[in-house]
Amino acid sequence: MSYFMGLDLGTSAIKCILVDADGHVIGSHSVEYPLQQPFPGWAEQHPEDWWNATVEGIRALLAKTNTAGEAISGIGFSGQMHGSVFLDEAQQVIRPALLWCDQRTAEQCAYIESTVGEAELGRLTGNRALTGFTAPKVIWLRQHEPEHYARVRHLLLPKDYVRLRLTGAFGMDVADASGTLLLDVAERSWSQTVAERLDIPLAWLPPLFESGDIAGHLLPEAASLTGLAAGTPIVAGGGDQACGAVGVGVVRQGIASVALGTSGVVFVHDDTYQVDEAYRLHSFCHGVPGKWHRMGVMLAAGGSFQWWRNHFAHEELERAQQEGKDVYEILTSEAATAPLGSEGLLFLPYLSGERTPHPDPKARGAFIGLNLRHGKAHLTRAVLEGITFGLRDSMQLVRESGIEVTELRVSGGGARSPFWRQMIADIFGIPVVTVNSTDGPAYGAAIMAASGVLGIDITTLCDKWIRVTDRVEPNQENQQQYDTYYQIYRGLYGTLQHTFHQLSELAGH
Repeated sequence: MSYFMGLDLGTSAIKCILVDADGHVIGSHSVEYPLQQPFPGWAEQHPEDWWNATVEGIRALLAKTNTAGEAISGIGFSGQMHGSVFLDEAQQVIRPALLWCDQRTAEQCAYIESTVGEAELGRLTGNRALTGFTAPKVIWLRQHEPEHYARVRHLLLPKDYVRLRLTGAFGMDVADASGTLLLDVAERSWSQTVAERLDIPLAWLPPLFESGDIAGHLLPEAASLTGLAAGTPIVAGGGDQACGAVGVGVVRQGIASVALGTSGVVFVHDDTYQVDEAYRLHSFCHGVPGKWHRMGVMLAAGGSFQWWRNHFAHEELERAQQEGKDVYEILTSEAATAPLGSEGLLFLPYLSGERTPHPDPKARGAFIGLNLRHGKAHLTRAVLEGITFGLRDSMQLVRESGIEVTELRVSGGGARSPFWRQMIADIFGIPVVTVNSTDGPAYGAAIMAASGVLGIDITTLCDKWIRVTDRVEPNQENQQQYDTYYQIYRGLYGTLQHTFHQLSELAGH
């Protein structure tokens, strides 16, 4: 029996899964690593932590599943997007990587748009310059740490650094490269125009691949460390959003996904390259060769729910521990006791700033409409409704672009809640389904590995391996009520934007 391994290098941990030739997951293992936030709005990690966790995760997965390294036919990588790994001439890391959620580069984004031109940048890269993206981080390094910038000879994304350590080969897939602001997304090649105008050497950028292309083979020294066989092929893989979409079968027009992780992502397959004129949606290359996708990103989706749990659910956490339950299950059950709309209470989930449709690092969270009748159940439900309204903002932009979505595939921790799935169906007005694959981006990475090694296209493998397990239809009465609340929600950011910025400046960040 041969197997494929999917590795997902996330923000807090790497998840390693093993999949057989029929697409069944036979084991998984995760290893955590720390996140550094030296100043408000900053987010960094040490690439060496990723490497050590990868080695530990692979070895542990092989041991847990009693699998010989020689039985692994191929490996696929998924990874957190946008993070900048700066390497010197000896391929040594120069400084900790700046991550996707790092917000320090607002000035550099303005510089990029004025230097390249907003219209030209959007036409070539499909996006505006946003603080999470990679190119602004390069400019920040040049302006603030010139001694480090002078040493840079290679620029990689997180998963591509780990693959370099495994294979000795530089490379990056076009799906992940789309989030650097240095890729000509329509042509699926590095943009000489953008690189030259920003004075970023093209020589720093690695060769490009499609997600299922074999990008290298395992080095003997890496094989010794991991327990895998030397020469094992490793495909290019993709950014976590492209891999997550492949992992739930979003590989055809009309199918979209909502990923409920720390961030929240609305992801829509597109057969052609189109750009949102106002650049509110991202236009990226898909992990499916020759295809693209539109994507809206909420920075604190599950992160907002996690914040609520950590600070205001001490009783529920204690109960969960005593009863052996998931605290989120307890919280959603309590939320279900509050009426739809939480009796006129709305929550703005901008706890980490926001990206779509408001690219504003100074946006802030808020409860609006509190009165003496409101209890914890109302507030918990308002948090869930606010997150879902924020995600609907992205779907509104998809609809306005002319893409019709007939099915929404939900994944991530929030997808486990029937109550939240029904809420999503009611607020979006679209049937919500779950599928048999629940390992998200790691599963998509395994599909990409199988595609590259077996020579079977990704869409065909998705059809073979993925099936719908549950379907929720919108409740029309609920949908109508939510539409009314949503229209009020949509107006709140514009009303409060100036206040958010004033408060941010007073707080010094």
